[in-house]
Amino acid sequence: MNTTSIKVSKLSAVIALVLGASACSQSETDSSPATVDKTAEAKQFITNAEAQMAELSLEINRSEWIYSNFITEDTAALSASVAEKYTAKSVELATLAAQYAGLELSDEEKRKLNILRSSIVLPSPLDPVKNAELANISAELNGLYGKGKYCFKDGRCLSQPELSAIMADSKDPDELLEVWQGWREIAKPMRPLFEREVELANEGAIDLGYADLSELWRSNYDMKPDEFSTELDRLWGQVKPLYDSLHCYVRGELNEQYGEDIAPASGPIPAHLLGNMWAQSWGNIYEQVAPQDADPGYNVTELLAQHNYDEVKMVEQAESFFTSLGFEPLPDTFWKRSLFVQPEDRDVVCHASAWDLDNLDDIRIKMCIQKTAEDFTVIHHELGHNFYQRAYKNQPFIFKNSANDGFHEAIGDTVALSITPNYLKQIGLLDEVPDASKDIGLLLKQALDKVAFLPFGLMIDQWRWKVFSGEITPEQYNQAWWELREKYQGVKAPMARTEADFDPGAKYHVPGNVPYTRYFLAHILQFQFHKSLCEIAGDNGPVHRCSIYGNKEAGAKLNTMLEMGQSKPWPEALAAVTGTKEMDAKAVLDYFAPLQAWLDEQNNSANRQCGW
Repeated sequence: MNTTSIKVSKLSAVIALVLGASACSQSETDSSPATVDKTAEAKQFITNAEAQMAELSLEINRSEWIYSNFITEDTAALSASVAEKYTAKSVELATLAAQYAGLELSDEEKRKLNILRSSIVLPSPLDPVKNAELANISAELNGLYGKGKYCFKDGRCLSQPELSAIMADSKDPDELLEVWQGWREIAKPMRPLFEREVELANEGAIDLGYADLSELWRSNYDMKPDEFSTELDRLWGQVKPLYDSLHCYVRGELNEQYGEDIAPASGPIPAHLLGNMWAQSWGNIYEQVAPQDADPGYNVTELLAQHNYDEVKMVEQAESFFTSLGFEPLPDTFWKRSLFVQPEDRDVVCHASAWDLDNLDDIRIKMCIQKTAEDFTVIHHELGHNFYQRAYKNQPFIFKNSANDGFHEAIGDTVALSITPNYLKQIGLLDEVPDASKDIGLLLKQALDKVAFLPFGLMIDQWRWKVFSGEITPEQYNQAWWELREKYQGVKAPMARTEADFDPGAKYHVPGNVPYTRYFLAHILQFQFHKSLCEIAGDNGPVHRCSIYGNKEAGAKLNTMLEMGQSKPWPEALAAVTGTKEMDAKAVLDYFAPLQAWLDEQNNSANRQCGW
């Protein structure tokens, strides 16, 4: 969604609309009976702002749903128009909310004001000319990414999803290098636009009372911005030993396959060899690095076919997971209005997503379901969002969200962690649970996605925050990017890069201005939630084998947290399930403990020198 400008000339009208009260004239003194009580004014502002945003949300939800399901020039124009109106109002209300900071208000009112003020990702400056410039830059950056293609010498011009498919499947290092380099060409024109966007958005953040955009982004986590940064470092420190073991093993396996010239046995791993355009998750190279005899003896895709699961039955089974925990079944409208199968007569956005159209009960999913193991997991994940949305439906509008932006993704992933062989047997898809000797393969496959992602999930915003604060200057954009990637991930560019390149722009979330720390948090929280829910369910076995399916006590605890929405600081929501107010990555280590022991054994026996 593009950030839209706020016109200074309209501020007085907006204030009157939002506050429902007239401002004092210049001749009025503090003792005048007509003086506006700022506290009462703030309370009225919150009430009216919440009502306006709730009403606008219905309009934007419907317009985006229609556009995603009926992609035409007309629906695109309508969606953009509503998005522009919604964003403009958000910016106006954020600017107005800033003037009430520091007043004596209730904790709930202060929380609502802070959410209104800090939820703008790309704040506009008050200067109307700069506002328009920022909106145009944001749209242009999105367009450069969305239209980006790389053309091969044979005339094929491929989009990012098509190029990513090559990165996932090819084992030819020359082809991988060409695709890796080719996609990054699309980002070069973004550099001057991004630099100017940072300048303008920083000015907008200052108008809202923040030092810069970094401080604004980090102020959304119920703690001081610098304390939040320290918290992230602490969590990363907990999981780094596990990542180091995985990195060492994967690097060694790639070295054996490709040789020293392509995949050195020491130092950072060349980024094009890890099965993903950004080397953010490594699951696509599982077959290359899997241990012998890792096959668990079953294939969920084949099991779904054997048991005649169609798209709807897959969704019904995922719903039964939640009803087994004590949640109410999905409403009839979910089944009538969701999109499960790609239509043959029109273009739709097939990317899986969960929707809450009326902030009450009109919840839906939209995905072009394939009858595969992957989509069976994705459906469970998406319904996690839907049940979260319905759980907090009775909260005031501003609190109809997850406790922090990492929670929503974490809930869906927490549920997906319970799709274990035990669960597959309970629902009749699997006859026998494989013995523990097969766990290493299953854990390695998960680790290549979830553990490998952790440093990438962290470093994206580490780079951006330093850019926003000025610690990284435009002359250092690319150099600093690769320094951070090597520091956190232990990966390197497979070829020389210079400041003529703008490699951060090759990742959608940078030109798209989507904060990324939420994904790091989700990858920590999901394991913490899973472990706590397994303990509540009384499962004393290995946590990676636990499924909470059918346990209503665990479901009740989970629902208590979901119902809170964003009404309380996230530590309180966290404590509702885990009993502690502190995020703790130890649950990640516990989950993957058998794998780490195995990885260390493999690395030691091969005499690998770990680290980079």
